[in-house]
This record gives sequence, structure tokens and C-alpha cells, in this order.
Amino acid sequence: MRIGEVAEKAGVSVRALRYYEEQGLLQAGRSRGGQLHYPDTAVGRVRLIQQLYAAGLPSRVVREVLPCVDTGEEKADQRIIDLLAVRNQLDDVIAIARDPDSDCSHVQ
Repeated sequence: MRIGEVAEKAGVSVRALRYYEEQGLLQAGRSRGGQLHYPDTAVGRVRLIQQLYAAGLPSRVVREVLPCVDTGEEKADQRIIDLLAVRNQLDDVIAIARDPDSDCSHVQ
């Protein structure tokens, strides 16, 4: 599938696809004429990447999570739980920073 087709079907820009490639999130092959060619699974993968970004995950974390999705490993669930715990801790730190007089006994 050519880059324009993937972009259209996935609802993203060609520029986004190139960025995903640069970040190691998406792979494409080259045709004999040198054009980028993506596998049929690329649209689904791009949609997944978009969902992970929408959840607030940075590229480096998305890069770590995708192999778990690709192999069907259960590690992805644990990684998500760990990331949510970190996010909750950061929320607590931000709340304390905004109101230093607050009761921070609930923060671990």
C-alpha cells in the first residue's frame, strides 16, 4: 500500500507517517521504483499509534509498548498499569506544587 493510501485510510497526514517511521514505530519497504510501500496492516498500526498518543504516551513509550502488542505479550497490560501509577504520582506532585499547604499524607 502506498503512503498516500495509508494516510487517507488512517486519517493522518503523510508527514505523520514519515514521523512514525523516523521514530521506529512504523516500517515500510521500497518498491523496485523506490516508492515507499506499507503492508496491509499499516492502517491498523497507525490507528493504534494514534490512540496511544491520544492517551498521552510519548514516542519512546509507544516504541516500548508496540512490540508487546505485536507479539501479544501480556507485558503491555503491566506496562500500562505502571505508567498509570507514575502518572498518578506526578498528579500528586503537581497538586502539592500548586498548594504547598495542602495535606500530602496521601502521597507515597
